Amino acid sequence: MSRKRKNTEPIRISGLSIIDIAEEGKGVGKADELVIFVDKAVPGDVVDVRLVKKKKNFAEAVIETLHTPSALRQDAFCSHFGTCGGCKWQHMQYDAQLTYKQKSVESALQRLGKIDVSNIEPILGSTENQYYRNKLEYTFSNKRWLDAADMADQPEGREMNALGFHVPGRFDKILGVEHCYLQADPSNQIRLKVRDYALAHNLSFYDLRNHEGEMRNLIIRTSSTGEVMVGVVFAYAEQAKIDGLMEYLKATFPEITSLQYIVNHKKNDTIFDQEVITYAGRDHIFEEMPLGNGKSVKYKIGIKSFYQTNSEQAYELYRITKEFADLKGDELVYDLYTGAGTIANFVAHSAKQVVGVEYVPSAIEDAKFNSQLNGIDNTIFYAGDMKDILTRDFIAEHGKPDVVITDPPRAGMHQDVVDRLLEMEAEKIVYVSCNAATQARDLALLTEKYEVVRIKPVDMFPHTQHVENVVLLKLK
Repeated sequence: MSRKRKNTEPIRISGLSIIDIAEEGKGVGKADELVIFVDKAVPGDVVDVRLVKKKKNFAEAVIETLHTPSALRQDAFCSHFGTCGGCKWQHMQYDAQLTYKQKSVESALQRLGKIDVSNIEPILGSTENQYYRNKLEYTFSNKRWLDAADMADQPEGREMNALGFHVPGRFDKILGVEHCYLQADPSNQIRLKVRDYALAHNLSFYDLRNHEGEMRNLIIRTSSTGEVMVGVVFAYAEQAKIDGLMEYLKATFPEITSLQYIVNHKKNDTIFDQEVITYAGRDHIFEEMPLGNGKSVKYKIGIKSFYQTNSEQAYELYRITKEFADLKGDELVYDLYTGAGTIANFVAHSAKQVVGVEYVPSAIEDAKFNSQLNGIDNTIFYAGDMKDILTRDFIAEHGKPDVVITDPPRAGMHQDVVDRLLEMEAEKIVYVSCNAATQARDLALLTEKYEVVRIKPVDMFPHTQHVENVVLLKLK
C-alpha cells in the first residue's frame, strides 16, 4: 500500500482493503492508523481511493479504481444509484446486508450496553426487498440536479424542473426520478403523470430557496388491501389549477381510493398543522394484518398517520413482539410510544387490557378509532409527553403492568421513563427499537433490575443500513 501526495493535490491511497462496513453504510478500510470510510465500498473490495475529508484519526474517501471487486458485490438495479440518497446498499448482495445488519446490532449492544449477545437470534430478512414501502413523498423543484451527461448538453432549453427526491446534502436540489423501486405500482405511473401534467399545463415547480411556485410535494400511500391514497401539496396555486390536476388524477387513475390536497404556504414541508381537503373518495385508506385463526386487525391510515412503511415486515415485527410478550390473556399491558395504536390493537386480543401512551394527539385519535373499527373494547389511550404521563399516580390509577411494550423514537427513552420502568417492576419488558445504539444505552440502565433473555433483529428496510431490533427483558 502506498500514499501519493503532490503539493496541494488530494491525498490518494492505493490498494486499500475494505474490511468492514460502518453504521452509516460506508465501507471501512485502514491505512496505518487512519480509519477510512469509503462511499459505495463493500467489504472484500480492494480499491484506490481519494480522500475528500480528513481528520486526525479518520477520513472519508471515494473510490477512484476498483481493483478487486468483493464477492459480496452485485450490480445496482436502479439507474439512480449513487446520486439518490436511498437504497445505498443495493450494490451488496442481500444476504450480506443481513449479515452486516446483525453485526451492527451485536456491536452496539456489546460496546455501548455491555449486553451479552451470545443468545442473539438470526435476523429476520424481508421477503420482498424491492417495492416494499407503502408510503413515499416526492418533492417538486425548479432546480433539478444535473448529472455529468446533463452538464455536457447545451443549457439552452434544458429542463430544470424535477419531481423526485432530495440529493444528499443539498436541500434545494431534487433528483428527477424516472423509476423508483421502493413502492409498487401505480406509484411510478402516478408520479410521472403528475410531473407531465404540471409541465404541460405550465404549473410552476417550487423554488426551495425563494419559497415560490405552485407545485410543492406529492404523497403516495398504498396498502396490502390494494387501496391507494394520493395527496398533492400545493404552495401558491389558483383553485382552478388545483381542481384541474385533481380532476385529471381522478379520471386517469380510477383506482385511487383517497384523493386529497393541501395548500402549504409555510417555509417547511411538514403538513401536520395543515388542513387536508378530500377531493374524491375517502379521507383514509385501510391496512390489514392477520392475527391467526382467520382473524385480522384493520387500521385506518390518513395522510398524516404514522404507520410502519413496510407492511409485510411490520406484521413480522409485531408478531415477534407478541411472541416475546408471551401473553396468556390475563395481563395488563402498557404500550409506550403507541403511535396509532398498531401494536396495542395487534396484541389486545391476547391481553386483559392494553394502555397506550403517545405524544401526538392525532395519532391517539387514530388509535381509538382503530380499536372501535375492530370491536376492541379493552384498550385505553392517552396523549402527552411520556415522562409527564407515566407518573406514579398514573400507575396507581391504571394498575401495575405485567408487560410493558416500548417502541420509542430513534432518540430512545427519556431518563425519567427508564427510571419509572425500573420503579414499576413489570415482569417483562419488550423493547422495540429502530436504533440499536440508543436501545443499548437504555438496556444498560434497565439491567439494574432486568436481564436480557431474547434478542431478534428484523430488517424493515432492505438496501439501507437501518435495522429494527426486538429485545425481551425479564425481571431478575
